[in-house]
Amino acid sequence: MGARRRFIGSTAMASRWRRRSMCVLIADLPSPAALRDVSAAGAFLETCARPPLGAGIELHHPEAGAIRGVVSSLANDGIAIGFERGEASVAFAMAAIASDMSRPA
Repeated sequence: MGARRRFIGSTAMASRWRRRSMCVLIADLPSPAALRDVSAAGAFLETCARPPLGAGIELHHPEAGAIRGVVSSLANDGIAIGFERGEASVAFAMAAIASDMSRPA
């Protein structure tokens, strides 16, 4: 039972395969961004760029392509963006995750 508790509470397992993809965030100017988390609903990007809340952006991933989004929150180490949920956002998220999982260490 103790092993199960440790397994469920641990997030270290995901970090073994998940790498942060370097992307390009286009707001006012192109800026580098590391994709920390992604889903069909949105993503968190580690970046120094600080577009205002509600600003429209475009995110370019080297293998998943490009997607448009809206800045939903700002943090010290990056920004969260929301995607319009649909087939395009699901495909983008799945491609980004798959490319990170299949990259050699």
